[in-house]
Amino acid sequence: MAHLHPAGWREMSVTGAAAREIETLVYLEASLADTPYSIYHGVHWTNVEKGFSAYGEIDFIVVAPNGRILLIEQKSGFLTETPEGLVKSYHGKARNVRNQILRAIDGLTRRFGDAPLSIDYLLYCPDYHVRDPHLAGIDPRHIIDADDKHRLADVIRETLPITAPDDQFEKVARFLGDTLSLRPDPSAMIGSAQQMVTRLSGGLATWARRLEFAPYRLRVVGTAGSGKTQLALAEYSAAIDAGLRPLYVCYNRPLADHIERLVPAGGRVATFHMLGDAFMRARGESPDYRSGAIWSEMETVLATADLPETWKYDVLIVDEGQDFSIGWRDILLRMLKDGGRAIWLEDPTQNLYGRDMVPLPGWVTLHSHTNYRSPRQIVDMLAAIGSARQPVEAASPFEGADIEVLAYAEGDIDAMIAQTKHAITLCLAAGFARHDIAIASFRGREKSTLLGLDTLGDAHTLKSFTGEYDLFGNPVFREGGLLAESVYRFKGQSAPAVIFTEIDFEEIEELTFRKLFVGMTRARLKLVLVLSERAAAQLLERMGPPA
Repeated sequence: MAHLHPAGWREMSVTGAAAREIETLVYLEASLADTPYSIYHGVHWTNVEKGFSAYGEIDFIVVAPNGRILLIEQKSGFLTETPEGLVKSYHGKARNVRNQILRAIDGLTRRFGDAPLSIDYLLYCPDYHVRDPHLAGIDPRHIIDADDKHRLADVIRETLPITAPDDQFEKVARFLGDTLSLRPDPSAMIGSAQQMVTRLSGGLATWARRLEFAPYRLRVVGTAGSGKTQLALAEYSAAIDAGLRPLYVCYNRPLADHIERLVPAGGRVATFHMLGDAFMRARGESPDYRSGAIWSEMETVLATADLPETWKYDVLIVDEGQDFSIGWRDILLRMLKDGGRAIWLEDPTQNLYGRDMVPLPGWVTLHSHTNYRSPRQIVDMLAAIGSARQPVEAASPFEGADIEVLAYAEGDIDAMIAQTKHAITLCLAAGFARHDIAIASFRGREKSTLLGLDTLGDAHTLKSFTGEYDLFGNPVFREGGLLAESVYRFKGQSAPAVIFTEIDFEEIEELTFRKLFVGMTRARLKLVLVLSERAAAQLLERMGPPA
């Protein structure tokens, strides 16, 4: 079958970018499925002048098994026929099509060196009928216009007849691999991925807010990447727009800080303990974070003290509800005004603390089992490893993820650190910037070796929670270039590239699977698993032999 390079072009169709070129790729894949051609394309990258191209002005490069090359220049839209030949306008500048193709052929030939390179070409104009091919400046036999576009695959077969493989093919393949950038640029893909996932998962925020019932008590049981956060943000913003005061409460401080940066002013975003800290200070009390009893003291004060009107809210949003207790539920509902709206968001599969689910009698429950954020390969991998509380439907526009597995001997801390450093190198080499990379440890902070380090080698400084709090209850972080968190604290967030490290277990028990589920679903594009050899063996056994 024909091989298309690079992979991942189907995902780009969701953005509308390079739409016409992707239509051609779909056609070529179907029409040439029974051929051994290699087809190189450029739908992942673009510039203002040339549009999408694999090389120079060329959109597609087809290579036959004998090493012969066919260059296809696609010109969508209108062309102008002039005495000098066909012309295409780019932002008001007229460009001669023949000259563009000849420059591309000359450039490839020169770069290939002294060895002969057999090149042919086609001009493909799927939207335009060339009225006078003889004046186009291009041999009419090399033009496929709107009248003949259904013949594109046949012309390719005629131009590149299938013959016995030749050593020239390997030379051409290596040459094109070195000449063309065959890996999509992550900096471009990151923005596209975020836009695609936001648009797809926004459905939950749209139709969940159309539900009407009183009192408004909505429990959303949604898997990772289902759009729970978008629903929460929509509810929060709508409250502000209506002149109401919303309260957004989550379990993890990193998530609270992240949400705080996304919402408009006028409400409150906090963890439960941040609420306790603020309430005690409003009463003139200074929490003593040196005392191990401070957390229960906060809960007692919030549960028993009179709440002034300034501590009553019109809208209550609880995120990460699977980590909350019944006592916390009762305290937060005390803060909701009569007739106020309440939304409780949770995912039982992300319950890392083994707590019983909080009962919410009389609440309307809405289930959302579709993951739009995690590439489908990750969702499928998790399905092979274990069973989520609710089956997860993979609906990300990204079919495949860039997943890599690095193993180390269990108990060998130096090897684990070395493999984690190697994982960073892999992410950087793939084109991800440091701010696009997150390191998540399978272990909690107190049991993690990595999260106690300031640096990984000489090149990588880590930004991680020290376990200490300042006088105002704010967590103290090490200063570094790479974010490093435990899987517990990173829950609720995501990153384009995630290094999930310090993974070690003897058996895949329920809690182990939940931690794997949380850590792996944080990745939006690339995932590197750094795990012990015995953990790797367990995963391979569950997943079975590769297809």
